[in-house]
Amino acid sequence: MNYLAHAYLSFNKKDILAGNMISDFVKGKSKFNYSEGIQKGMHLHRLIDAFTDAHPATANAKKFFRSTYRLYSGAFVDIVYDHFLALDTKQFDEYNGLKKFSKQVYHLLENNFTVLPVPFQNLFFYMKHQDWLYNYQFKEGIKKSFQGLVRRAAYLQESDIAFIIFNKNYFELKNCYDEFFPQVKQFTFQNLNNMRAD
Repeated sequence: MNYLAHAYLSFNKKDILAGNMISDFVKGKSKFNYSEGIQKGMHLHRLIDAFTDAHPATANAKKFFRSTYRLYSGAFVDIVYDHFLALDTKQFDEYNGLKKFSKQVYHLLENNFTVLPVPFQNLFFYMKHQDWLYNYQFKEGIKKSFQGLVRRAAYLQESDIAFIIFNKNYFELKNCYDEFFPQVKQFTFQNLNNMRAD
């Protein structure tokens, strides 16, 4: 899953959100430098990623990208899922819409800013000022996200073909999201409740 999905699946909890968003930036034993709540968020992030990777709908979505992007096909699907989540307005009713949800996420991350890893602090500057979370709903936002993936990846040269694939198979990819997202939401909510019970 990508940034919007991980933010959403933190269920409005500040430390869980911080851990969920920074998990890919924290390696090995350095996770123990963070509070228990943030560590739980990191653990939740990894559970979500494992569930996502193993889901049949994700396997189907990856097929569209695999011949061109191989091991990176899942990274493109993560961004695609964020697009359809951003358009799934019923998910954001309790937050009074995606715009307010995005602002709330930025605010909660700012409240934990000093403990966030420096690479994520640098990324967060662009995330907030370019309003990534809100702009995933627009195809232009997805195009820019694909381009950002290429900049960060060691073995990718372009994302133009990925954007063509995305548009050509738009409705098939949406069907993958529709099958997948209610299940990952239920899975995450159950695991978060189990963490609280520990």
